[in-house]
Formats: sequence, C-alpha cells, structure tokens
Amino acid sequence: MKQQFKRDFLFFFPITTRWMDNDMFGHVNNVNYYSYFDTVINQFLITHADFAPMSSANIGFIVKSNCTYIRSVSYPEELIGAFRVDRIGTSSVDYSVGIFKQGENTASAVGCLTHVFVNRETQQPTPIQGKMREAMLGAMIKS
Repeated sequence: MKQQFKRDFLFFFPITTRWMDNDMFGHVNNVNYYSYFDTVINQFLITHADFAPMSSANIGFIVKSNCTYIRSVSYPEELIGAFRVDRIGTSSVDYSVGIFKQGENTASAVGCLTHVFVNRETQQPTPIQGKMREAMLGAMIKS
C-alpha cells in the first residue's frame, strides 16, 4: 500500500487512546485498530447519513477487512481517524480509514473495510439509497 496522507481523506474524527489499548510491548495492540475503524465508520454514518444504529431498517455488516500497520501508536496519544469511501455498489461499500497521530500528516495505520447493507429483519442485502447513498457519494474523492 502506498503511503497515505491526510489529504487522501475527506472526513476526520478524534480518537482518544485508552490505557487498556496498550499491550505488553507498550503500543496499541492490533485488535484495537479495528475498534477505531468501526468507531470512525459508524460516526460518519451517524453524523452524515442519518444512520441510527439501534433502529435503522438497514444495517451494515463488515464482510471484509484488512489493516496495514505503518508505525506504532501508544497511550496516551490523541489520534485522528480519517475516513473516505473508495467504492459504492448496489448494497456494498468499500471504505478506507486512516489512523493519524495528532499533528502528523502521514498515517500510522490504514484499514480497508467492506460493508454490505442488509435489512435488519431479514438480513438480506438491500440497496443503499437516499441520504445514505448521498453521504457516501459525498465521501468519495473525485479523481
């Protein structure tokens, strides 16, 4: 993966590391990055797409994810979670989330995740429409 910079993303959310995030090696354990990714994605959906996690008719399931770790972060550091949409399909969307140390312009880690949106009741794929689609299209970097 090529180096990712803040300019490669469109939306930014603060993340505060926690004491329990560090592992015995003194840096944030890899599993916590996935928690950061999930928080950033859902914060975007709540803030920009009118998503209500407990009541929206359609919900997103992560069906694929990966993370490229570039350099470690540790508690107590203030981080920035950066967000963009890379691709939007009928019922699926690919996101990238960058984790940046406060004041730095190059990512410490980058996650690539795919959500498939399903009907909450039937759990069958459902088209991404309305405000959700508009928000996602607005989060894509135009080339």
